[in-house]
Amino acid sequence: MVRGFELILKGRDPRDAWAFTERACGVCTTVHALASVRTVEDALGITVPPNAEMVRNLMFCAQYLQDHVVHFYHLHALDWVDVVSALKANPKATSELAQSISRYAKSSPNYFADKQKKLKNFVEAGQLGIFANGYWGHPAYKLPPEANLMAVAHYLEALEWQRQVVQIHTIFGGKNPHPNFLVGGTPAAISVHPRQETGGKQTGAGATALNIAGLQRIKGIIDHMREFVDQVYVPDTLAIAGFYKDWGSRGEGLGNFLCYGDFPSNGTNDPAGFLVPRGVILDRDLSTRHEVDLDAEEEIQEFVAHSWYDYEGGDDKGLHPYHGETSFNFTGPQPPYKQLNVADKYSWLKSPRWKGKAMEVGPLARVLMMYAEGHEQTRALVESTLRTLDVPVEALFSTLGRTAARTLETKIFVDAMEGWYNALVDNIRAGDVRTFNDAKWEPRTWPREAKGAGFMEAPRGALAHWIVIKNGKIDNYQAVVPSTWNAGPRDAAGQAGAYEAALRGHPLHDPAQPIEILRTIHSFDPCIACAVHMTDLTGADLGSVKVL
Repeated sequence: MVRGFELILKGRDPRDAWAFTERACGVCTTVHALASVRTVEDALGITVPPNAEMVRNLMFCAQYLQDHVVHFYHLHALDWVDVVSALKANPKATSELAQSISRYAKSSPNYFADKQKKLKNFVEAGQLGIFANGYWGHPAYKLPPEANLMAVAHYLEALEWQRQVVQIHTIFGGKNPHPNFLVGGTPAAISVHPRQETGGKQTGAGATALNIAGLQRIKGIIDHMREFVDQVYVPDTLAIAGFYKDWGSRGEGLGNFLCYGDFPSNGTNDPAGFLVPRGVILDRDLSTRHEVDLDAEEEIQEFVAHSWYDYEGGDDKGLHPYHGETSFNFTGPQPPYKQLNVADKYSWLKSPRWKGKAMEVGPLARVLMMYAEGHEQTRALVESTLRTLDVPVEALFSTLGRTAARTLETKIFVDAMEGWYNALVDNIRAGDVRTFNDAKWEPRTWPREAKGAGFMEAPRGALAHWIVIKNGKIDNYQAVVPSTWNAGPRDAAGQAGAYEAALRGHPLHDPAQPIEILRTIHSFDPCIACAVHMTDLTGADLGSVKVL
């Protein structure tokens, strides 16, 4: 099935692009929408009101927290946690362990006994479900049964927790997982007027706008998120990491890190006001930050020497996204491969490069950038983590460091949410309720040709969209997503991407159960859907769905 969002968008109104790109992936929804509206705003020179900026930061962070917690517990923790071993745990000892690392209320022996019973019922009924295909009992698992039971209990707890988090999207954006966005601001109007009841319906000036009740609900959700991060996620990460310190020397890979920067706070997209700085770190050198220019055509380019795409001028050159091409080297009912051959084309992903260099993007890149720039909270959290685990600073450049960085930035971002929330409330109290800038809204006011880049730090790393607008319509649109940076194939010069580089030298206890590979790849939090432009067609009937 051809995805080809770049092709779908051609000829459309630029203000509609976010609604299409938001659906490039079922997980990375908000980030693509926000990158898209920023792209159009950059092209047309539109600034957003401070309230819109705060609302966007809050919505964005809600996705961050949900994404990171879900990744840790539901996608990555089971690489380290032996679910079946939890059946051997003593609930009383598990309670003592949990209470030794956290003040979380749900830590009684009865609580863990209940979760263990639920797991036991799954096992005895042969209904392990998503747990069925794990490598349970693999000698690479090191946690004692009580730590395994604690982690499994919090796995189940996180399923319920995330339902609360996404309500921020529904309050500000109307729905989830595809909340509404708007070029020039946010669709959430703010009202200081109370809602009135007429005939059982809400009426008056504030009937459909965000009012004090909605804001109070958001404050409660932020507090709920912080409690889980502080009392469950952070302590669990440290507790589990303590048994896997040897992974602080595995899975580094490139040693080059790229960060676009994000979370503006000064009313503009000036990187000087970002919480997360923009820049590049090369060869692990934290003393030097290299500048990044998204418009400079010699800086960011995509290569297709080992990708199933064709460039008109030849596949050995790189193209800046303003000139990007999405042309498929594939026709017919069969995929263009019979076996993996890395000397030829072997991937549905392109190979992005910064000044010709392969880069890693993601939580580790962000934490390293904030640490190198002297961000006080980041430095304190990193140094405390290194002391607690008794590992050197070099352990940051590893599978373990990548996983820990995701946890630490979750703590940083949930704390930052309170500051943005307070700033929003202060603005409203001062009489500023603007959430939209309608300047340059009409195409007749636009230049005949414009181009822009919209960037952000998605949970998985540096994300940017590029647009070329001609006569009020999209002429070219390209998105370079985090998993393309990390998972892309080798380029024309033979440079490996972050995934391939990180796996070199991995010892495997059992190639038939390669849990070591899962640990490192999952530490990047792969999300290939929005990086791949096409999947193969075999012509086989994959089943049918009856619509009731």
